Amino acid sequence: MHPAHRPLRRAVAAATIALLATAVGCAPQPEDSASAAPSGPAAKSCAKGGLATKTSGKLTVATDEPAYEPWFKDGKPADGKGYESAVAYAVAKRLGYDRSAVVWQSVPFNKAFAPGVKTFDFDINQVSISAERKKAVDFSSGYYDVRQAVIALKDGKAAGATDIADLKKLKLGAQVGTTSLDYITDVVKPTREPAVYAKNDQAKSALRNGQVDAVVTDLPTAFYITAAEVTEAKIVGQFENQGGAPEQFGLVLDKGSALTPCVTRAVDALRKDGTLARIEKQWLSDAVDAPVLK
Repeated sequence: MHPAHRPLRRAVAAATIALLATAVGCAPQPEDSASAAPSGPAAKSCAKGGLATKTSGKLTVATDEPAYEPWFKDGKPADGKGYESAVAYAVAKRLGYDRSAVVWQSVPFNKAFAPGVKTFDFDINQVSISAERKKAVDFSSGYYDVRQAVIALKDGKAAGATDIADLKKLKLGAQVGTTSLDYITDVVKPTREPAVYAKNDQAKSALRNGQVDAVVTDLPTAFYITAAEVTEAKIVGQFENQGGAPEQFGLVLDKGSALTPCVTRAVDALRKDGTLARIEKQWLSDAVDAPVLK
């Protein structure tokens, strides 16, 4: 999914690695792989620090505002804290750009993967790779393997749900354009129309105010929400792998961008040398035993 999701992170984060280690195959449907890493002449165009970026000598990176934890810290993407901020700077370093050469830009979640020319070199904002989205934009290879989770008030109607059937008659909510919303419509298939929100903050408020019985979001975000933001809520459970390739977040680029193979090679190298795993352990490491909803 996306989004969206603050000094509790280490406590909150001290809840995802063990669980995420078992969650590598976790999407409801297989996702297309991203563009292949470059070789031969294509690799020469990936000269470090010399890419054909939006601004010569700079790397423009976009994300949504507000920028949520645990993906970012204190709404400050440029500080290098939080999983996605750290990943963005690691990718930039691989591409030959130091921190002073990275320029951050605010772009709404849905706009990041909408058709049209982009103002950024890549966007990092919990955007799941999908065949449908790849009609409008390019993606790097996946930098994070995702699971979706259900959050409900501890004393609410959804608190005792143990399987998907228990969720079908409930009022569920999620952010617009997210994989979380897709899970509601395609996996749960509730009898009531789901509530759709422009921002995750709105979904959290609706849950707190009893306007929905439960909300769906990615698992690390669910950990943070229940630990730091809506403490009267709990994680009811997580959705299991529906078979096929894992759902993954990918960096978003212009359709047909010359940077796509270079960025993909950088992400692949970070996965291979263990950098992504180290960043995940630092910012998303804590795992709780969230039951699997079948």
